[in-house]
Amino acid sequence: MTENFSYTACRQLSQMFLAILFFHSSEYVIAVNIHGRSNVTLKSLLISKAYLLAMVCSLLEYFAEIVLFPGLKEIWWISNSGLAMVIMLCNPISTIAFAIIVWHFFYKRIPYEEFFLRQFFGSEYEEYAQLVPSGVPFVK
Repeated sequence: MTENFSYTACRQLSQMFLAILFFHSSEYVIAVNIHGRSNVTLKSLLISKAYLLAMVCSLLEYFAEIVLFPGLKEIWWISNSGLAMVIMLCNPISTIAFAIIVWHFFYKRIPYEEFFLRQFFGSEYEEYAQLVPSGVPFVK
């Protein structure tokens, strides 16, 4: 396996882990600055069982592909653009699966949040909602 673990593959993994470290560190610093240190706990962060499962699945796919299709990981320009974790790792299956999962999350979440926005803002929000799309394809 070490012959499959090329410079590009090592760089892809290190970039992914650095991006995750930067994201969650920034998330923590911003949360503490906005809400105060005493109000921020680990549960405040965007780390959940589903998130960890997605990370593990992505890494499993990455290592399976590096063994079965090592040339796939030599696409260095994808890693350099770093659009997302699964794209950084060149994981096509996870990219499609995560896109579906994220869409489903927003499909369920947007109506839930809009219910409370309508309760809080009333007709003001109704007017706003008529003018502004959700931004998520096929979610009104």
